Parts: sequence; C-alpha cells; structure tokens
Amino acid sequence: MTPDDDPLANTSPARRHARGGLRGFVRSRDGAAAIEFALLAIPYFLIVFAIIETFVAFTAEQIVSNAVDTLSRQIRTGQITVDPNKTSYTTTQQFRQAFCNEISVLITCSSSEVQTPANLYLDVKTYTSFASMPTTIPRKSSTDPYSDLDTTGFTFTPGGSKSLNMVRAYYRWQIITDLLRPYLTNVRPSDGSASVYLIVATAAFQNENYP
Repeated sequence: MTPDDDPLANTSPARRHARGGLRGFVRSRDGAAAIEFALLAIPYFLIVFAIIETFVAFTAEQIVSNAVDTLSRQIRTGQITVDPNKTSYTTTQQFRQAFCNEISVLITCSSSEVQTPANLYLDVKTYTSFASMPTTIPRKSSTDPYSDLDTTGFTFTPGGSKSLNMVRAYYRWQIITDLLRPYLTNVRPSDGSASVYLIVATAAFQNENYP
C-alpha cells in the first residue's frame, strides 16, 4: 500500500489514533450478545410461559371431562344413588370427594372445597326429557357473556333406574400469565375481581334398568 492509498497517511499521529480508536469502537461486538439476549429474554419467556399455561389449562379441562364421564357412568349403572336404603347411597359431600379423587392428578381439592364449593361446582339433576336439559352455561347476567357463574339451584339429585340425568361440572381455573388472561379467560366479573378460565364439562344420559 502506498501513502496515497492510506487515508490516514497524511494526517497527524494524534488524528490517526483518534480515528482508529473510533473505528475500533464501532466495529467492536463485545457484550452485544448479552445485550440482545436481555432485550429478547422477557418476550421470549412470556411466550414460553403462555404456551405451557395453555397446555396445562387444556389438560385440566380434559381431566375434568374424564371425571364427569367416570362418575356419570357410575350413576348410570346404579353404583351411585341417593336412595338411603341401598348400599350405593351417596351424599353430596361423598360425590364431591369422589370427583376430587378423579381430578387429583392435576387439581387438588382442599377439605373445605369438598364441603363448600369455591372453585369446583357440580350439578347433578334428573329431567323428564332430554329436550328440557339446559344447553348453556348459567351466568349471573343474561346479557354479559363474561359474567360470573350462577350456581343458584345447583344440587345433587340424580334419578333412579331408567331416569334421565345430567351431570355438569365447572372449575374456576386461575390464569397466571398476564399475556393470556385477556384471551383465555371466559369469566370476567364487572366488579374487577380476578378473571378465570371456567372449565366446563357435561354429560347427559339415561340410567340403566338396574334393580
């Protein structure tokens, strides 16, 4: 390289040093990866947590649905009745405990939950026809699709042999990730209380002709 080819050849040593230092600073990549990771880490982990929480919530929904199917089968075959003269006689608390046992792989019911519903709500009734069975989620407001669950009239009164019955289960699943809350929750009380993902599972059936 000739002096004419070097743009710094005709400058003073001090200026050459300053320009060289500036170029070195601009070209330096020391710590860039750490800064880039710091900028991307928060949204990255939010997305990861959102995916995990969505998976867990849908898994919980499947577990509740399986519990409804299992206990509905026991009602249908006469293994669970409200006839005090039979060995299959089951109280409301015993039925709730049996349901909690079915979902215990992921959802834990406290002793107070078995006695007094706080998150898990069960409704078991007999009907005169399938057409008379409810087809919507009972809510406190008929105009607000996100209003809270209306548990008025929830009871445990299954029918006997050959009767038509419906089992409905609702579980208030808490959403932790803020990113998911506006999209996954389906109960958003107007009073500002916590929004939840209401897990819903139902089964309608006719009991067998058991003795």
